[in-house]
Amino acid sequence: MLRHFASFTSLRRRAASDRRGAIAAEFALISPLLLTMVFSVIKFGIAINQNLALNNGVRAAAREFAVSRSNATVYTDTVARFHAAAPGLSRSAVVLTAAVNGATCASNTACQIALAAAAGQPATLTASYACDLTVFAWNLIPGCTLVSQTAERVE
Repeated sequence: MLRHFASFTSLRRRAASDRRGAIAAEFALISPLLLTMVFSVIKFGIAINQNLALNNGVRAAAREFAVSRSNATVYTDTVARFHAAAPGLSRSAVVLTAAVNGATCASNTACQIALAAAAGQPATLTASYACDLTVFAWNLIPGCTLVSQTAERVE
């Protein structure tokens, strides 16, 4: 009986000192949380990049819009300037709104008429972009929308 107790004690001692699988088990427990955090940081970085691109596109397009009073295709050129300045943004996800002195225009003719009589008045361009912050089927910020607005004086 004493011999069985001694072998049990030595087995217990060997098992307590054997830590070969402990690191793998700890990694298996912590890796999902670590990967979620890493990919969340990456997704937020992408959203910040998209916000910078949106701001740059709105700035360039608003400048184009404000100086194009005599241009027959002012709205089309403004949209093209936006997409040229923000090439990383999906064209279908961007909503552009142009306004002259508070009145919205959404066509070449309407914008040209509004700009012709608005020298010195504010021309405003607003853009919104739906961002995606989904990490492993978990939406970090549901309904995330980036918005940028710039106003320029009509020349």
